[in-house]
Amino acid sequence: MARKLLAHVGRDGHLLDVGCGTHPLFLLRSGFRQRTGVDRVLPENASGPGDVTLIRHDFDADPSLPFDGASFDAVTMLAVFEHVEPAALTPLLADIRRVLRPGGVLVLTTPASWTDPILRTLAALRLVSHEEIDEHKDAYDHDRIRQRLIDAGFAPDRLRFGSFELFMNLWATAVA
Repeated sequence: MARKLLAHVGRDGHLLDVGCGTHPLFLLRSGFRQRTGVDRVLPENASGPGDVTLIRHDFDADPSLPFDGASFDAVTMLAVFEHVEPAALTPLLADIRRVLRPGGVLVLTTPASWTDPILRTLAALRLVSHEEIDEHKDAYDHDRIRQRLIDAGFAPDRLRFGSFELFMNLWATAVA
């Protein structure tokens, strides 16, 4: 879904993946010329495969990203929104807006709020990772995502929303 939502963004640009994880598969396959990932679970002095730059940063503790303003053409948060402490989410989104170049796009995905009880049941049955589900800090619908993005300074008329995987996952884009 993220690749489809980024199809209009030139691949000569710079992509930041917030919450890239220890195996930044999306970054590796993104096709962007410059690729940077940031995550709190990365080991100290992590080095990315190939030309991917990885930076350890706990955005719950410090929602300020360690980058200059207007550094990125696109930022992704793929299945990360629900893992961020609610108190840190709006400041993090505001800082994502800061690091986006004018016209740059944020693409985010998150499970739909109505799936939370289903995911917790699947985790209890050990059909999905209970560690992953237990790390969910909140659940979101489009209205709550919209409000967070607006509170972070994104213009309401530059937001788009949709769903995928039988409406179980939500996506949103916000243009700086």
